[in-house]
Amino acid sequence: MSFMSSSALPAADLRPLTIGNVAIGFPVVQAALSGYSDLPMRVIARRHGASYSVCEVMLDQFLLSLTKRERTRHFLDIADEEHPVGGQLMGAEPEQFSLGALKLVEAGFDIIDVNFGCPVKKVLGRCRGGFHLSQPAVAIEILKRTRDIVPDAIPVTVKMRRGIDDTDEARDQFFEIIDGAMRVGLAAATVHGRTVVQRYVGPSRWSFLREVKAHVGNRLKILGSGDLFSAEDSLKMIAETGVDGVTVARGAIGNPWIFQQTRTLADTGELPPPPTLHEQTAVMREHFTLCEQTYTVDRAPLLMRKFCIKYSQCHPDYENVRLAFARLRTRDEFESALAEHYAIDGPGRFVPRELHGSQEE
Repeated sequence: MSFMSSSALPAADLRPLTIGNVAIGFPVVQAALSGYSDLPMRVIARRHGASYSVCEVMLDQFLLSLTKRERTRHFLDIADEEHPVGGQLMGAEPEQFSLGALKLVEAGFDIIDVNFGCPVKKVLGRCRGGFHLSQPAVAIEILKRTRDIVPDAIPVTVKMRRGIDDTDEARDQFFEIIDGAMRVGLAAATVHGRTVVQRYVGPSRWSFLREVKAHVGNRLKILGSGDLFSAEDSLKMIAETGVDGVTVARGAIGNPWIFQQTRTLADTGELPPPPTLHEQTAVMREHFTLCEQTYTVDRAPLLMRKFCIKYSQCHPDYENVRLAFARLRTRDEFESALAEHYAIDGPGRFVPRELHGSQEE
């Protein structure tokens, strides 16, 4: 067991998070993750202590063309047990963007989140995601139209990075957009401490989060993002920056235990041990079954491969376990890998920071 550092916050000092009229509770939530935060991952996270989660980002064009076909209907599926849950979208044109938001409302998402943070080159090249941070007028128009079309009872939020780059112009553009977000009635903003150009290279600048929260005061809830790979990280960010909550992204892939670990650390001042091999096995099987129910038995194994590789990082023999999951094609092969590497119970491990990849945050 390790003890909480003096910079972390006990639960008594953590304010329950609310976004608009939606009560979230414990202020450590799961971020939107492209290619990952689908229904099975979100449900597993909620069952392990996440108080809120956001679906993987969807393009407005995709949402408007979405039908109830078997291969695509899962994008709008929501489990009863995962409310409140956020729907995130991304696009280029204000009018089409707002119509895409309406599709998320109709699907039953409790909060609508606008993505102005994605740093992927193909997204930027199509004037989406983080590109909007370079054009405040268009960005604010998107936020206004989205807020206008979404029913008043459903909060609208925005995901941002700290700017396109580190120039003074980019900084001014960021604050112009955040001021516009407050003016048009948004309930919260998630701010990643890296720039769009920076992508995932170098540390996330938490001092910027403190500056943003001081700027908006109580007029806007601010959730911090970036470099949250442990329970200690999450509590430390809240303590150091004064943000209202944090969103765990890459640190939650294959590691849903991070949410309960953070709650326990806040409540007791002690970090619980990592999940044992048998505890890991139970969760992987649970996740696999949810994947089968969501996508069909035939599609689930290939879709689970990337998750199982991430889960393997909690195993002391990670390199060999990873190779076993990398060849995964059937449920039987999944069970064989478990029988080979997880049959005998033993201690797991916390995921080493160097193993965290560069998935979208």
